[in-house]
Amino acid sequence: MSQQPTASKSQIIGRQPVLEALRDGRPIDRIYLQRFATGEGILDIQRLAEERKLPVNIVPAEKLRSLTRGNHQGVIALCALITYADLEDTIRLSLSQETAPLYLMLDGVTDVRNIGAIARSAGCFGAQAIIIPDKGVGALNEEAVKSSAGALLRLSICRVPSLLKALDILRLQGFQVLASESQAARTLSEIDLRSPTCLILGSEHKGIQPYLSKACDDRFRIPMQPGFDSLNVSVSAGIMLQEAFAQRHRS
Repeated sequence: MSQQPTASKSQIIGRQPVLEALRDGRPIDRIYLQRFATGEGILDIQRLAEERKLPVNIVPAEKLRSLTRGNHQGVIALCALITYADLEDTIRLSLSQETAPLYLMLDGVTDVRNIGAIARSAGCFGAQAIIIPDKGVGALNEEAVKSSAGALLRLSICRVPSLLKALDILRLQGFQVLASESQAARTLSEIDLRSPTCLILGSEHKGIQPYLSKACDDRFRIPMQPGFDSLNVSVSAGIMLQEAFAQRHRS
């Protein structure tokens, strides 16, 4: 007897369960849809996901089999642990506070433990929000939340379809957008981080995408010993955030 489509704590498996979850407004992080899947329910799933602005990842069957042994029927939805915030609403709220906003933008950071560690540092050093793309970022799952010591549940997490458009929105609202670059002329401590600021963190292997780096207002480098040219992204985040915190709390 074949296994029936089911729902678990972290996954919704099968066409009808996913459709019902979408119609009921259940929190969903993303949907994995088998490449070339057709038939009953597929178009409705795609339409409802688009209406709710949920990422749909088109994947080979092997990806779905790696997620479940159940009869997935070409569709698996990942349940959301995070309630995502609207970027513009978050900016308005941050700018109404006495403290200048401090945001992070994650560009291609895929290791969930790094994401959790970044969020934990963000909470410790007073950042208000983390901006992520709807694709190309590690899942904000149980492991990420655990690694963050719960910080991912307390910060504003803004998921956007385009990091470049998000960058434009930030700049229009008076934010400076900064990136770390090993060949930058100025060091981190030489940059004024007391005004509304968003720091971009790149992927573990490729760094910040060139088009994003080019669009930044300024770049800086983190000084380090000769012979080493990079840091783990979560370590870099902690150093940047601590410097911003120190500048903002100097007497």
